[in-house]
Amino acid sequence: MKILFVGDVFGAPGRQMVKEYLPKLKTKYNPHVVIINGENAAHGRGITEKMYQQFIEGGAHVITMGNHTWDNREIFDFIDQAHQMVRPANFPDNNPGKGMTFVSVAGKEIAVINLQGRAFLPPSDCPFKKADELIAEAKKRTSLIFVDFHGEATSEKQAMGWYLDGRVSAVVGTHTHVQTADERILDNGTAYITDVGMTGPYDGILGVNREMIIKRFLTGLPVRHEVAEGRTQLSAVIIDIDDKTGKAKKINRIMINDDHLFFE
Repeated sequence: MKILFVGDVFGAPGRQMVKEYLPKLKTKYNPHVVIINGENAAHGRGITEKMYQQFIEGGAHVITMGNHTWDNREIFDFIDQAHQMVRPANFPDNNPGKGMTFVSVAGKEIAVINLQGRAFLPPSDCPFKKADELIAEAKKRTSLIFVDFHGEATSEKQAMGWYLDGRVSAVVGTHTHVQTADERILDNGTAYITDVGMTGPYDGILGVNREMIIKRFLTGLPVRHEVAEGRTQLSAVIIDIDDKTGKAKKINRIMINDDHLFFE
């Protein structure tokens, strides 16, 4: 089974890149499952129902979220009916939505889990314990398990990768918006990358207008975050998994921007 995962889609520039390149990526790599992190889709903060539906209609099977899940309050009106969306499973149990879903394709079923780190992020339940719980539940149905770990600290992400090595098919990091060059297959067969990177503005700072962020560092004063304009990028990974064992065979980074051109 091949999984295409598109990293943090940021604002209108990110949504446009998905609209333009997802069909091309599907043609080139022929993935069985497409997963998109959409927690920044609405101007960098949260997601709307319209955007969720556009991703699904555009070919995504699952939308994962993160620390900005509740930033756009419209989500409370639809998340419980958004069966192809997962928010961090280690949010409090009384939160709406769910942290794991299953996708059936090509006669196989894959579990998709969303978790959030605790280092330098708002308080949440232990992602390691929640991972244990959900993996035990998922393995009753499938050996194909994909984890989007939304975290700030690279050490916490690496710890999660090693902790789940051999128990899940893939652990991919999101949230920091900068693609890392450490994709690998861990010792016991789990595909891993610390951060897939961001899909959105190429010339901003983490997707935001760079002049505002520079001003923030120079003055220490709060500034308004606005989505950067100009050139754009898409960050993703393609992962090949053995259907029988659930072990990963290969993981490759994808970066599309003016310095990394896409060739069909």
